[in-house]
Amino acid sequence: MTPYLQSLDPVALVAPGIPFSSTISLFLAALPVAMLFFLLVARRWEAPMAGLAAVAAAGLIALLVHRMPPEFAALAFLHGVLFGILPIGWTVLAGMLVYNLTVETGAFEKVRESVGRLSPDPRMQALLIGFSFGAFLEGAAGSGTPVAICGAILVGLGFPAFEAAVLCLLANTSPVAFGGLSMPLITLSGVTGLHAPTLSVMAGHQLPFFSVVVPAVMLIRSCVWRDIVSIWPALLVSGISFALCQYCCATAHLWGFGEVYPLTDIAGGMVSLLATALFLTVWTPPPMVHPMRGGHGGPVLNGTRDDALSLSVAMAWMPFVFMSGFLMAAGMVRQQEEKSQTAAGAVVAGVPTWIKIPMGPLHLGVQRDEVMRANPDDLEKAIFDFRWATAPGTPVFCAFLLAIPVLGARWSHVRRTFAVTARQMTIPIPTIAIMLGLSYLTKHAGMDAILGHAFASTGALYPLFAAMLGWLGVFLTGTDAGSNALFGSLQKLTALELHRAGQFPGLELEQAQVLICTANSTGGVMGKMIDAQSIVVATAATGQQGREADIFRAVIVPSVVMAALIGLLTLLQAYWAPLQVMVPMPPK
Repeated sequence: MTPYLQSLDPVALVAPGIPFSSTISLFLAALPVAMLFFLLVARRWEAPMAGLAAVAAAGLIALLVHRMPPEFAALAFLHGVLFGILPIGWTVLAGMLVYNLTVETGAFEKVRESVGRLSPDPRMQALLIGFSFGAFLEGAAGSGTPVAICGAILVGLGFPAFEAAVLCLLANTSPVAFGGLSMPLITLSGVTGLHAPTLSVMAGHQLPFFSVVVPAVMLIRSCVWRDIVSIWPALLVSGISFALCQYCCATAHLWGFGEVYPLTDIAGGMVSLLATALFLTVWTPPPMVHPMRGGHGGPVLNGTRDDALSLSVAMAWMPFVFMSGFLMAAGMVRQQEEKSQTAAGAVVAGVPTWIKIPMGPLHLGVQRDEVMRANPDDLEKAIFDFRWATAPGTPVFCAFLLAIPVLGARWSHVRRTFAVTARQMTIPIPTIAIMLGLSYLTKHAGMDAILGHAFASTGALYPLFAAMLGWLGVFLTGTDAGSNALFGSLQKLTALELHRAGQFPGLELEQAQVLICTANSTGGVMGKMIDAQSIVVATAATGQQGREADIFRAVIVPSVVMAALIGLLTLLQAYWAPLQVMVPMPPK
């Protein structure tokens, strides 16, 4: 069967001789993304409906302009939807089940109190809850969970509602690329074909620099400068402990400790929380000179720090301990899968844990335009990896099942947990599935190649724009995983074309692709604080409905500045030899 051949100028093929055909082709390739932006931002459509409209536009363009076979278009969309459900949607669902069970049984109240009692100082509470505990929740569940939970906790501790929302949005940045058990990086690997652990290493060579300063950045708007400087020891302990753990987990497999990068935020959040709490036992923050903006009524909890060490509190934390243990076990199983994989998948201990399902004629049925092809005979793979056992959601769901008897949950608790989680997932999971379907459709049709070819015209400065493109993607889709799904393949193709043009001297092609694609994710995390989903979650959790525009204005400047700094770091790593050594090479 003759493969479907993509074109960088499909309009010229459909209507030969038409003037400005390449410009029209570029406009049509960008139209689905532009429509998504317009419907989400200007028209305020719900994300699933906006995504379906963009899918419809992309489908029509693929069929009528690109002349993509209808069967290929349908299979490409289906492939993306399946990947959006497993592993991404399944992981988000399982994480929320664990959290909601702790809420229903009252265990989460003990978790909240154990954190809140560590210090009466609002700045320390912001560090412990907004940053450290928020990073832990981001790693466990993602999808706005840390903003919702930590925002509600801070309000309960006496923080002004508006400031609580802003603090949590600013804090939920550097952990995001590893959020939801590293779903953004797993998604990026899925759409680009790049080695996920290698992407993790690259992220681990960028984000820790920013993790060190995020604790201070989150307080800039709420506290005067003098009150921030006076607690610099605690800021350093909180930020550096997280950054070191983030680096170690992201790169652990390089040192023979296994692929534990899905646990990066879970481990980093806990290490930061424990390190800061222990530091507060020997160091007391000086009193605030000025009250926190909006006033602060002080903690509403009573009791002593000894309460935080009670057996009941330890039991309340057990679901998250189980989660970490099961995830580590799943990581070891995944390593066995990689070692024993065949064209059909992998079998571990006699059980088929990984089944590779080719997507019919779409698999090896699409060929890139010759300009965007790495090798002359390259054909695009389309295989759905059904990794039911090692998908992060599976060990998390096992933790949920084990937590039921440990927390003493009754059938009514379990029933309400499923009901609440089902309501919460009515928007996120369809959104994830549709966005992935849109990404795979545009990828196989060749629209991302057209956009990548256009972006390559920025030449040597493209690494800076790669990070800003990821930032825009998170603003559009609401998630770093969604941004990676939308633009990941485009970033890889742009890196290919730029490398062929002589850019990135000193880097191999695979290294350049890892750097540029990872920048989409690391730049994207800085857009998390301004996306509509996060802001709506923050306002809902803190009772600030109607103030979305005010919150957006409060966080937009830090968001843009930090995204630009990620872009600048990416630019330096692309061209400056002392930093090029930080760019890893994927395994052959």
